[in-house]
Amino acid sequence: MKAIQFKEYGNPSVLENVEMELPEINEGEVLLRVTAIGVNYADTARREGAYVIPTPLPFIPGAEVAGVVEEVGKGTNRFKKGDRVVTLIGSGGYAEYVTTKESSLIPLPDGVNDETAVALPLQGLTAYHLLTTMGRLEKGETVLVHAAAGGVGSLAVQLAKQFGAGNVIATASSEEKLQLAKDLGADHTVNYTSEHWGDEVMKITDGKGVDIALEMAGGDIFHETVKCMRAFGRVVVYGVASGNQAEMYPSGLMNRNLSVIGFFLPQIMRKPVLFEKSLDHLLKMVNTGELKLTIGGVYKLEEAAHVHEIMQNRKTKGKLVLKP
Repeated sequence: MKAIQFKEYGNPSVLENVEMELPEINEGEVLLRVTAIGVNYADTARREGAYVIPTPLPFIPGAEVAGVVEEVGKGTNRFKKGDRVVTLIGSGGYAEYVTTKESSLIPLPDGVNDETAVALPLQGLTAYHLLTTMGRLEKGETVLVHAAAGGVGSLAVQLAKQFGAGNVIATASSEEKLQLAKDLGADHTVNYTSEHWGDEVMKITDGKGVDIALEMAGGDIFHETVKCMRAFGRVVVYGVASGNQAEMYPSGLMNRNLSVIGFFLPQIMRKPVLFEKSLDHLLKMVNTGELKLTIGGVYKLEEAAHVHEIMQNRKTKGKLVLKP
């Protein structure tokens, strides 16, 4: 089979097209013929050796795949050859075939295509649990969503409204991206590349600040975000896309009773009670049209290096998908 692998950390050029044997099926596993692969910032962090957990070398990135069951192993009974499914795996998704535990598979409704489905396991579940499990969103609260035209952000804008947010303030780096966020339901938009974007957020909220902020940039963006929080506000951190870690004095949170909360999706995936119902909910929302997915581009598997480059240069919006 064909796969994309890197043997050293570095820029997108370290991604190599390789030929390798099909993976072996263990008991309780199935072999999937991959039809769509989700591309995420976690993949670029893996490639750079900057992920939150160690990345062993050589490594095949890719945690989000849709596919067709090709073969089932011993001890499996839920799926059969030909079934369409979507799943979240630890790694190995940038390939024509993958093996995974049968228990991790979610069947795809007929009305949801593979490219759409593959936007949900990582980015959909992230947006869902950022707002609910970690952010504890209550009806009428104000939510600040950074990178609102991206894969997670574009879903978070919509879900925040679906889950009862009173106001959603979306940030992005260009007028085109801000318009997309507006089209998805954002009540207000702010260009976070402007020097005083935080002042604009405070003006929108009449000086009160926001209740929940979804933060994935790090560095100065994090610090400015904290300034925009109202009393009892929750900053939910789920990435460091800028590469700059923010230094913080915890005592600075005390006067407004602020919370800074970390989010790591694999912890959610270790609790089936959390991820199974939420992913099923997301799929139903897509199928009924309540949730719109923005596909920013579909590329051939061998174009993975190019896709990583344009993603990190902020030249994309919505979900990026690879197809073997």
